Amino acid sequence: MSVLHSQEKYTYEDYLQWDDEPRYELIDGLPYAMAAPTRRHQQIVGRLFNQIFNFLNQHPCEVYVAPFSVYLEASEAGDTVLEPDITVICDPNKLDERGCKGAPDFIIEVLSPSTARNDQLVKFNKYLKSGVLEYWIVNPETNMIQTCLLNEGKYFLTPYGEESSINSFVLEGLTMDLATIFAP
Repeated sequence: MSVLHSQEKYTYEDYLQWDDEPRYELIDGLPYAMAAPTRRHQQIVGRLFNQIFNFLNQHPCEVYVAPFSVYLEASEAGDTVLEPDITVICDPNKLDERGCKGAPDFIIEVLSPSTARNDQLVKFNKYLKSGVLEYWIVNPETNMIQTCLLNEGKYFLTPYGEESSINSFVLEGLTMDLATIFAP
């Protein structure tokens, strides 16, 4: 993920005017081009999405897979629009035709070489500051998932290996077997 060489800062209103291809995320007013994901990345995203989607069949929350815009600020004058790999929203008032306005309840990012730094640092801090309750960082190279659970303004981090199971905090009753998620 590389920032475009531009001196100009952009807003959400500017972002809405851009073409869909190539895809960009807007972080603090700077546009970042998004690289195409690998096949392995897509396999993992698909497996995670499938389990969450099937679980939510009996629940009021909704799940979306990228590309799906998450606009973390409440006003349209903001300057950050992200596209998490998987987004779960339990408050339908946050949804509009363009995506989610405000903090989703649960976000999953699957690391890619070009996005790992942003996912683990920049987006981590954006999600924390905006109040995302649960954030999973999935590393396909190490077959590990780091869960970040929000409590009193801080994320509490727990790593899980491929032989573990994870229970979602936000989606109570959802358990994922990581051997299935990381299967070749």
